[in-house]
Amino acid sequence: MHKEPDWDISRRLLLLFGAAGAGLLVHRSIGFSAQGKSTPNNLPACIVTPRQTEGPFFVDGRLNRSDIRGDPIDGSVTAGVPLTLSLRVSSVSRAGCAPMAGAVVDVWHCDAAGAYSDVNERAAPSAGKKFLRGYQITGENGAVRFTTIYPGWYPGRAVHIHFKVRSDAGSARSREFTSQLYFDDALTDRVHARQPYASRGRRALRNRQDGLFRNGGELLMLNAIESGERYTASFDIGLQMS
Repeated sequence: MHKEPDWDISRRLLLLFGAAGAGLLVHRSIGFSAQGKSTPNNLPACIVTPRQTEGPFFVDGRLNRSDIRGDPIDGSVTAGVPLTLSLRVSSVSRAGCAPMAGAVVDVWHCDAAGAYSDVNERAAPSAGKKFLRGYQITGENGAVRFTTIYPGWYPGRAVHIHFKVRSDAGSARSREFTSQLYFDDALTDRVHARQPYASRGRRALRNRQDGLFRNGGELLMLNAIESGERYTASFDIGLQMS
């Protein structure tokens, strides 16, 4: 079983910056990632939130791409409501937050029918397929952007997106963090009433019924905004570096 590196020291770290970015308030507990709105100096208000399991469907396919809807094996494009997902990675220290450049950010999730690519499941074998997987490397601003679709559902889980951040890959200082992102149930109901999701039938599990969501999911919620026929969502990830 995959074991996440234990390199974080607090579950919830709240950094409150004053006008000059000097004020600091720290609340300690157990955990690691971050979400927050931008501050006036264009850095995230870092809130460190719980890591979550990688799950059985991570595949290190080394697909460096922004648009993850297509399958390079057969050229097909995964059907679904378009979603643009922007992630911004920052290192968190006692001095505050700073954009993390050069980090590898992987994203993967199921399609509208609840299937993952490149796995051998009896109900939906997809070994060799590469849809809805990919990674980007953060620039100087710590940001990456993916074009994907709104995820579908499968039994036993709420609707979610997996992500993994790897820093200093290949070096002795290499670290990684894995977690998941969630959607508002009311929004998912509206999206899943459309095709191709509607053909899957109505999902039985909502966020608060999901055991993983109950372990910090409220701090991993995406604020997806409708824009024409598509949705956009963003999330700030803060990695505890010291």
